[in-house]
Amino acid sequence: MSPFYSRLAKTLDNTRLEAFKAELISRLDLRYARPGHGSFKDWQHIVESLPDISPSFVDLDRSAPIIGKATDCTAQHCVVLRQGLMALSPWRKGPFNVFGIDIDAEWRSDWKWLRIAPHLADLKGKTILDIGCSNGYYALRMQASGAAFVLGVEPVWRYVFQFSALSRYLPEPQRVFVLPLRLEELPGLNSVFDTVFSMGVLYHNRQPKCHLDQVYRVLRTGGQFVVETLIIENGDVEALIPQGRYANMRNVWMIPTYTLLEAWLKASGFINIQLIDKNRTTVQEQRQTEWMTGYSLGHALDSDDYHRTVEGYPAPLRASIVAEKPF
Repeated sequence: MSPFYSRLAKTLDNTRLEAFKAELISRLDLRYARPGHGSFKDWQHIVESLPDISPSFVDLDRSAPIIGKATDCTAQHCVVLRQGLMALSPWRKGPFNVFGIDIDAEWRSDWKWLRIAPHLADLKGKTILDIGCSNGYYALRMQASGAAFVLGVEPVWRYVFQFSALSRYLPEPQRVFVLPLRLEELPGLNSVFDTVFSMGVLYHNRQPKCHLDQVYRVLRTGGQFVVETLIIENGDVEALIPQGRYANMRNVWMIPTYTLLEAWLKASGFINIQLIDKNRTTVQEQRQTEWMTGYSLGHALDSDDYHRTVEGYPAPLRASIVAEKPF
């Protein structure tokens, strides 16, 4: 198992997940023994080769969370650090400022956080699950909001190693962990989490209703569920099922109307369902940068009509919803 998780076992002793520690560590051991990605060892080496620098200042409660100052590292260390972080590209979520290095990620994730933060239940002292957490940007913002423990699950190794690179410089005690697992791989965590986040995940599930059922299972009674996902406007169909790609993405299986999504949430058992935000993603919020040089939203939209994707579907419309698990 990765040395970055040696702290996890100790931390679990002080959480509701203590009873699941042995099974969770066993699953992580297996995942690391069989990573299933050809670049795994390369990314692991990059993270392990990052310079040892002690940050004099950390402030995660920023649009671009700050980890260390430029004056904390030598010029050579900064060069090596920047090269290492860049080698873990593309950075989809961000921004971050790491020892003066500005990681300008593809997404302005801070914009999404600003939209949902006013509607969140108090996170102070809470145990939180962040599903599909990428490199942990939102999880770190949750920690800054006072969360006692944030467990992130992310199946994409590159993003797990991005978080490992960041967490290398975070002060103890560590309260955020990103595990290379999927929600369904967590061992029987029934009614454990005070708050569950699922942002940008639902439409990547072949069975989105099952995803909502799984969230309901792991959420404590009275807990809050925060879901952010693609939707389509109400019209002649209840859901868009792309034939092939959607906005250049291969794994978009179904995009519901809000009406259908609300019905799914109710059927799963959720109450007090509120649509807190609905907006069309712009090329200012999701765009190509030095840290993400591949295809981005600008390449996914019809150049003659930004209201359509290159495949002819409606352009990305995103909804943020909060709901509760009843007592």
